[in-house]
Amino acid sequence: MTLLTIDLPAFHEGQQVVDASRARFKVLACGRRWGKTRYGTHKCLRVALAGGRAWWVAPSYKVAAVGWRGVKGLARQIPGAEKSETQRLVTMPGGGSVQVRSADEPDSLRGEGLDLVIIDEAAFVQEEAWTGALRPALSDRIGSAVFISTPRGRNWFFHLWNRGQSGDDPDWHSWRFPTSSNPFISPDEIEAARQELPEDVFAQEYLAEFLEGSGAVFRNIIACLTAPACNPDDHAGHRTVMGADWGKQADFTALSVGCVDCRQEVALDRFNQIDYIFQRGRLEALAQEWRVQAIVAEANAMGEPVIEELQRSGLPVAGFMTTATSKPPLIENMALASERGEWAWLPDRVARAELEAYTRIVSPTTGRSSYSAPSGQHDDTVMARALMLRAAMRPTRLVDFVIDEVTFPEEERFGW
Repeated sequence: MTLLTIDLPAFHEGQQVVDASRARFKVLACGRRWGKTRYGTHKCLRVALAGGRAWWVAPSYKVAAVGWRGVKGLARQIPGAEKSETQRLVTMPGGGSVQVRSADEPDSLRGEGLDLVIIDEAAFVQEEAWTGALRPALSDRIGSAVFISTPRGRNWFFHLWNRGQSGDDPDWHSWRFPTSSNPFISPDEIEAARQELPEDVFAQEYLAEFLEGSGAVFRNIIACLTAPACNPDDHAGHRTVMGADWGKQADFTALSVGCVDCRQEVALDRFNQIDYIFQRGRLEALAQEWRVQAIVAEANAMGEPVIEELQRSGLPVAGFMTTATSKPPLIENMALASERGEWAWLPDRVARAELEAYTRIVSPTTGRSSYSAPSGQHDDTVMARALMLRAAMRPTRLVDFVIDEVTFPEEERFGW
């Protein structure tokens, strides 16, 4: 028996990282010339050679031609592979196939059962193509999908990328790769592009940055993600405060500790699916470790009885009742601090994604702003940080200070 040897292109380091992931749905925000065509065509051919059905989907017929050239180039090595130029289809001797499709008309993508779909330049594909046609096509075969694109603002591709950053669902994972992560692209060429292009264009096309749009709340995010790793001894004698946002099952509890003297976040904790008694213990341990002098915690729902328990334990905690009236000033204070670069945040991956995704909606009837994470996403670290800043703004002496009708216990009761 003659063994068939196929010379598939070798992956560079970034491509190897993605390929090694066991996630079913992979979202890649890539700079130009990162090698997405090489990676995607390689994946399609492997599925087809194993007898599966793979699609390469691009936003237009013209863009799809790039993928088709890559698929044909690899398929030429396979004896017996049949190519149809009109259908942009390669059928393997074992029955597997790769087809390159256009998403110009999302309805045209319905009907096929797929093992793999590569969505090229996904940020430029209509969301309906994924939700209405391609996602259902993966169900009967439990197929997988790879979304590869340069960013295009903060549209649906950005929300998928955030989903992969959250860690909530092991089926989803995402990466951001600048052009410079491709070792085959000359650094001189990248630097030349930096000099010739507007800053925001270079950031999007070469750094794969999701640029802040008109609905974004927090600006200057990256410049603020500079808080260094530290320990309590580094802030001995400083005033430290904490913000706490509660969660239990679907939501997360988030705790943010900040040093008022240094104006930086020093600790960030995020966890879920544990009982409130353990959440209280985790908060108490963090507060004790950092000698926290003031805590502002969300008082909504189960928050109020938890706060009462913490107060009985002698912790310097006050409640904040989040309402349609109280939330906007809370968030706007944090947004202003971010824009002015007044506080440095720890460069936590999940917390950064929450900051970038956070949105403002203005009511067309009242003109009032409302703030939240996009549907299906979390804002726990955003709220914890905003509450921490609320505590930082208060006077050092906490006797009789009231936050939204919830009063701190007397200072002598909770001094460390």
